[in-house]
Order: sequence, then C-alpha cells, then structure tokens
Amino acid sequence: MTDRIKRDFYARDKEEQAEFLKMTWCNSCMKEDLGMTNPEEYEIQGKIFIDGKCKKCKDVVTTEMAFDDEE
Repeated sequence: MTDRIKRDFYARDKEEQAEFLKMTWCNSCMKEDLGMTNPEEYEIQGKIFIDGKCKKCKDVVTTEMAFDDEE
C-alpha cells in the first residue's frame, strides 16, 4: 500500500485556494466547476491531490494537481 502524506491546503494563498475550490469535475453530476467543500490535500508517490465534496451532490471529488513544467 502506498503511503498517503497529508498536506496543508490552507497553507496556500487565498487566491489559489479559491481557484482549486471552484475548478472541479464531479463524476456523479458529470459537470465541471460546481465547486467543492471540505478540501483535504495529500501527496502519493510525488503527485499532489485535493479531495473534497461536490457542492451540488456531496459526492467526493478529487483534483490532481498539474504543474506547468510537466510534460
């Protein structure tokens, strides 16, 4: 089993937090940008994720962080 390393979502600046909380994709609603609540940031094998709850249906949504320098 891969270790999940907890990170502090709220250590990010407010603007960045707001962007990640708004720009989401919900697999249950099949819609984008519905927003999420209760964000939990973590890292697995060098990749950073944010889990939260869809503001519309309350199912779990996961965002994988993408960095501009990745190819």
